[in-house]
Amino acid sequence: MKIVILGAGRVGSTVAESLASESNDITVVDLVRNRLSLLQERLDLRTVVGSASHPDIMIQAGMEDADMILALTGSDETNLVACKLAASMFNTPTRIARIRTVDYLDHPDIFSRENFCVDFAICPERILTKYIEKLIEFPGALQVLDFASGKVSLVAVKAIRGGPLIGRQLKELRRHVPNLDTRVAAIFRHNHPIIPEGSTIVEEGDEVFFIASSSDIRAVMGELRRMDKSVRRVMIAGGGRIGRRLAEVLQQSHQVRIIERDIKVCESLTQNLHNTLILHGNVTDEELLESENISEMDIFCALTDDEENNIMAALMAKRMGARKVIALINRSMYVDLMQDSGIDIAISPAQVTIGSLLAYVRQGDVAVVHSLRRGAAEALELVAHGDTRSSRVVGRKIEEIKLPRSTTIGAIVRGLPPGDVYRNLSEQEEDSILAQWKQAQVIIAHHDTVIEQNDHVILFVVNKKMVRQVEKLFQVNVGFL
Repeated sequence: MKIVILGAGRVGSTVAESLASESNDITVVDLVRNRLSLLQERLDLRTVVGSASHPDIMIQAGMEDADMILALTGSDETNLVACKLAASMFNTPTRIARIRTVDYLDHPDIFSRENFCVDFAICPERILTKYIEKLIEFPGALQVLDFASGKVSLVAVKAIRGGPLIGRQLKELRRHVPNLDTRVAAIFRHNHPIIPEGSTIVEEGDEVFFIASSSDIRAVMGELRRMDKSVRRVMIAGGGRIGRRLAEVLQQSHQVRIIERDIKVCESLTQNLHNTLILHGNVTDEELLESENISEMDIFCALTDDEENNIMAALMAKRMGARKVIALINRSMYVDLMQDSGIDIAISPAQVTIGSLLAYVRQGDVAVVHSLRRGAAEALELVAHGDTRSSRVVGRKIEEIKLPRSTTIGAIVRGLPPGDVYRNLSEQEEDSILAQWKQAQVIIAHHDTVIEQNDHVILFVVNKKMVRQVEKLFQVNVGFL
């Protein structure tokens, strides 16, 4: 696939790295030559220096025969104009834009074919907020990722001494929780993947990925670790886009405090967040943290634009007694270094965001993609189409399907409404779709489970290099016998 990426910042660079490793034809455009040089030194791709929305630059980048444009610059307006030009001048089939301004997102008609011709608008800050919100909802989890519009969740937890399943075989899980079904998709032990079997023994410190119906998450987590107390008191370091969004979501149900050093930002936050305590000061001010009872905080979220500040603030908060700390860290090397540092969860914004883009780049009927383990693994939701004559999966038991190495099927959701029915619905139609979604059946995969047409299949791919083979497995082939 020929893809033009506009913008070589954190998001653009991470996307370029992921896509270039999959044998795509990638061109990256940016105004800053040094950014492009760094990419070219380590990746097989083309670069063009210039304005992302200038027609001549777009021609140099190969827009005339590109399959997709990813407009990921830091300017919403540049991204919108680029998508409009890609549609009107080059008839580019797929156009994706990064949009940060809420006003644009609240008026989806802006993205229609009659206006800026954006097929999909991605808001990294909104994605990050939802991601952190899930971690606060399930405080013992390292990751909580939704599939099938929220029917199924993939959860990563660290197995801790005291959990009923520690030191026991996985097949005993059903005996401990007989009234619910779950599947362990993968285990990472000392950063090495283990494809789980019934005889696999869970050890203390294992990072366990399990798939379950979203309503069963807490019960399964309780088998792997002592359940953490629910979160009530939240302190947020940084009142920028992400900190502000998170406070908006949490302030009705939690006690929320924001520390922000810019007095003008504080004034704006005070006017808009009526149930949040706004504190003017430095997030690494030890006296301020102590005076605001940091030791009583259930969770401390370091969400400033300065990753070094986030690291220092999170480490200080943990040392001073905060029960759990989360830090936003852009550089993947820093994320790796934070393991066992005292920071409970280090989040790479680009890695969290990339899954939303990959679902549009993947071949076949890919509905959802989540990037895992800093891009080394993926979890995918694919829709099974065709019949026994044209599909390698429909009508077959899971044990009969030749899955690529290091790949497991975790769950199937049956009876979901088609993915293209959600736009421009009347209130009555929305009620009908919601009823259909509620009735959809969650089936945890076992060896004798048969995949049916239109099933949503959730897979865990330990080795990202196997993703293309997974996609091909689900593609409909009229010549397949």
